[in-house]
Amino acid sequence: MYLKNWLFVLAVAAVSFGQISCDNRKQGESAKATASGKMPKITFEEKGIYDFGTLTEGDTVEHTFKFVNTGEFPLIINNITASCGCTTPEWPREPIAPGQTSSIRVRFNSRGKSGEQNKTVTIFANTDPSMTDLQFKALVNPKADSTQKS
Repeated sequence: MYLKNWLFVLAVAAVSFGQISCDNRKQGESAKATASGKMPKITFEEKGIYDFGTLTEGDTVEHTFKFVNTGEFPLIINNITASCGCTTPEWPREPIAPGQTSSIRVRFNSRGKSGEQNKTVTIFANTDPSMTDLQFKALVNPKADSTQKS
């Protein structure tokens, strides 16, 4: 009889522990969803692909992409990479507070380029998702004395 009581207590304890584990998992998932909703968010004023229009080979142009941190925590841009060496991004190195506006300047050098150019700048930040792409395009006409094509 003593053994049956002991097994019963052990079974109840195991079921209770399992319930607590499930509750902890649910609480963890709930906390993650709540935190994800508050993560920094980079929201750009412009949508879509920025068009520099028609350029002559060798022209250097730049555009400033303005954004707002629409999250609830400071936004930190860790790095920005460009799809080609002809593109140079400049970004704020300090955290951007919630609600604060800032910008990323992108410079495109069309030297050695011709035809339709489609470029991507990838932003790595403490956002969800952690990568955000900016895209631009340009139509590069060759110089009158240029015989090179790329």
